[in-house]
Amino acid sequence: MKEKELISGIQQIGVGIPDVHAAKRWYRDAFCMAAQVFDSKGTADLMIDYTGGKVESRHAVLSLNMAGGGGMEIWQYTSKVPVKPAVQPRYGDLGIFACRIKSSDVAKAHAVLESRGAKTIHKNPEGLPTFWIEDPWGNPFQVVQGHDWFKPKAQHTGGVYGAVIGVSDIEKSLPFYRDLFGLKEQVYDVTGNFDDIPETGKFRRVLLRKRAAGAGAFGRLIGGMEIELVQSLDRTATKIFEGRHWGDAGFIHLCFDVLDIKALKAKLEDARHPFTVDSGETFEMGEGSGRFAYCEDPDGTLIEMVETHKVPIMKKFGWYLSLKNRDPQKPLPNWMVGMLALSKVK
Repeated sequence: MKEKELISGIQQIGVGIPDVHAAKRWYRDAFCMAAQVFDSKGTADLMIDYTGGKVESRHAVLSLNMAGGGGMEIWQYTSKVPVKPAVQPRYGDLGIFACRIKSSDVAKAHAVLESRGAKTIHKNPEGLPTFWIEDPWGNPFQVVQGHDWFKPKAQHTGGVYGAVIGVSDIEKSLPFYRDLFGLKEQVYDVTGNFDDIPETGKFRRVLLRKRAAGAGAFGRLIGGMEIELVQSLDRTATKIFEGRHWGDAGFIHLCFDVLDIKALKAKLEDARHPFTVDSGETFEMGEGSGRFAYCEDPDGTLIEMVETHKVPIMKKFGWYLSLKNRDPQKPLPNWMVGMLALSKVK
């Protein structure tokens, strides 16, 4: 009997931004994040342990690229000015350094994004083309070759494919991402100096990948995922969010789309990575709802997990899709998933 999937893929990556409206337009135009899942204002009550013991107000927008991949959760504090890092994070620093965006044609994506500051194309250790680009707020993105699509070749990029995460000890971090979150395919494990990264120095790099399984309501849209773990070998890495709070400027979390959050909770507890935040039952998030939780990787990087219960299809007509009472392993029909495109980022 086939083992049930606990994770369908990466639902979104969270990024702290000083202007949510400018950011959602930039991500729409640069990375085709044109489908808006929610636009929500409120307070982050459950995140108080990560916001300095004070409940902060926020404005959050989640947008998707309908070619396939995860989304961008754009997060802006409204109760304070988000704090920027004192020093620009470096490749290999501890935490989420960059978001990986997938493309079916990296050269085409580079041509489209060159006017926005796309760097030179290089080949990565897998032998595939890749390039780097920063958003207007200094957040690094790496465009990489995608391996699965909801709408093949629909545009120059797809959505979020994964992340580049700095760790202090790859051997300690491998079991966390590989065994607990199902990224079991080890694409490469290389050590040295590299041309395809934005930093000089000696690094160990391990790329983990999970092929698309198609499980979950939105599994066909989300597709596969990959995470590159990076360990700096010739300098002492610093924590990217040292002295700052969740929600401040930069990549604040990586979020997995979870199909059975109770089973995942038990698995994480057995591995001594318990939930540090847990909404309990259904939590309302703007027009959508679900159960969400957080845990930390061995270096304290925040991982969010969301079991989706309801998503808006067309808010102005009161169209919502309830997922709570359906088989979580079963994908939705493509035409139904495609209806998410009806709500567009303006």
